[in-house]
Amino acid sequence: MTTNPVKKILIVGGGTAGWMTAAYLARWLEKVDIQVTLIESELIGTIGVGEATVPGIHQFIKDLAIKESEFIKATNATFKLGIEFDQWAGIDTRFFHPFAGYGVEIEDRPFYKTWWWAKNQGYSEGLDKFCLCTQLAQAGKFAQPSFDEKSRLAWYNYAYHFDASLFAKFLRRYAEQRNVQRIEGKINHVQLDGASGFIQSVSMESGLVVEADLFVDCTGMPALLIGKTLGVGYEDWSHWLPCDSALAVQTKSVVEPDPFTRSSARTAGWQWHIPLQHRVGNGYVYSSQFISHEQAREELLNNLTGERVTEPKLIRFTTGMRKDFWSKNCVAIGLSSGFLEPLESTSISLIQTGINKMTGFMVNFEIDEKHVAEANRLNRLEYERIRDFIILHYKLNGRSNPFWQHVRAMPIPASLEGKMSLFRASGDIKMLEQESFKEDSWVSMYYGFGVQPHAPASLTDPERIQMIMNKMKIAVAKGVQLAPSHAEFIQTIGTP
Repeated sequence: MTTNPVKKILIVGGGTAGWMTAAYLARWLEKVDIQVTLIESELIGTIGVGEATVPGIHQFIKDLAIKESEFIKATNATFKLGIEFDQWAGIDTRFFHPFAGYGVEIEDRPFYKTWWWAKNQGYSEGLDKFCLCTQLAQAGKFAQPSFDEKSRLAWYNYAYHFDASLFAKFLRRYAEQRNVQRIEGKINHVQLDGASGFIQSVSMESGLVVEADLFVDCTGMPALLIGKTLGVGYEDWSHWLPCDSALAVQTKSVVEPDPFTRSSARTAGWQWHIPLQHRVGNGYVYSSQFISHEQAREELLNNLTGERVTEPKLIRFTTGMRKDFWSKNCVAIGLSSGFLEPLESTSISLIQTGINKMTGFMVNFEIDEKHVAEANRLNRLEYERIRDFIILHYKLNGRSNPFWQHVRAMPIPASLEGKMSLFRASGDIKMLEQESFKEDSWVSMYYGFGVQPHAPASLTDPERIQMIMNKMKIAVAKGVQLAPSHAEFIQTIGTP
């Protein structure tokens, strides 16, 4: 089997995906003689609404040896402890998906199983009382987690909200300082090698021809290289995730920023609220089959707080994934590889993991068919696992609007059906290969939507167990009391 050495890498497209890729490659290849070039046009806009992240972003910042304080100042970032789901389980309901677990194991059994047993015995405290991450978020507070073995209740994670355009500019400076070359302009032709079918070069409107050995498609939904040039098909998942539109708008901050993202159920979808230091990102993800764009716009504007600083921007999409994210000598990173609605803030995470797969399977800086095949296999699994977790939110909803009735009644993937059935029967949560969301995330969904197993745990010495649980609850409450407000914590790092 032949391999193809890589000496030149060309990234086509900027924005978050392009500059994350460029910055990572600049760091990864700093001691290797491989040239990285990025082509982008300032005339081509980016979607730029992906302002919320998951905790994996820490690894990206660490890999680039960037100080957290420097990153926060450069991007107007705030901290994120999880996502609040408002009215998803029904009118006047609210629950929280934290970046953390619940309690500490009792009798070598996951705490959530113990709690469900206690609840069946009449215990009245909610599961979220045993999660410091959730309690901090609800109190509007933030503190760095402690991973001391003696303080397991203080084990939690966090992510960020940040300005995506500032993040891209920050990474551009980082990459260009490390010899990434940027070329401004538009591409008007892509040349293929007649024998191999590999991409050979791109031609620009200026007349410049740029050759490379590996091409990274960061052109977003148009997918200029992976889709239009190489013809890699797109797998449509809209029969499971029917939202096909989003309206995005920015508003001025009127209160201190919450340390969490809020997702509020609306007539035919959901509205996001992402607080930054200097503004708030808002948007409405919805299905145009159940509401018109004009009605969605009106509903979004009626549910905003703070003065608008932009007009609502319409984004159309088809949920799904590219059948292969790596074809021949082209890797699709970001929206060119697929789109999953930002319900769990996975867009930037998928950029990051796509970069990791590309670099991890480019063994000895060569393109090898068997490594490409494995990268594609893992990428598919990752997308499917996230897809199932997002579908779960819709399947369990407790609302009565036609849209919500439709998604509650729709057939779901067998992989998700199996997980839900297992949990209802035994309380067990099955983890599969390439899961992005672990057991505690699934627990938060089942708890929030009021789903409980038919066979709760059977435990000895109920009084002792409830005493242990009460001590945990008190410890969590004390931790919240000691923490500063989210705004105060940001001030200790410094504002722009």
